Amino acid sequence: MNWDRIEGNWKQFKGSVKEKWGKLTDDELDVIAGKRDQLVGKIQESYGVSKDEVEKQISDWQKQLK
Repeated sequence: MNWDRIEGNWKQFKGSVKEKWGKLTDDELDVIAGKRDQLVGKIQESYGVSKDEVEKQISDWQKQLK
C-alpha cells in the first residue's frame, strides 16, 4: 500500500498505528495527520530509536496493511 493512500485514509489507519506504537497519543496522531515524516519524528521522540530503525518499522507496518 502506498503512503498517499495511508495519508488519505489516516483516520482509518490511526487504530493500527496506535496498536503498533502505543506510546503515541490520539492528539499526536491527529497532528501527524498521515504525514510520514511527522510520524517518524514522533516515534523517534517517544521510543528513543534511530531514524533508520523507525523507517524500517514503518516500512514493515506498511507492508502488513495489504
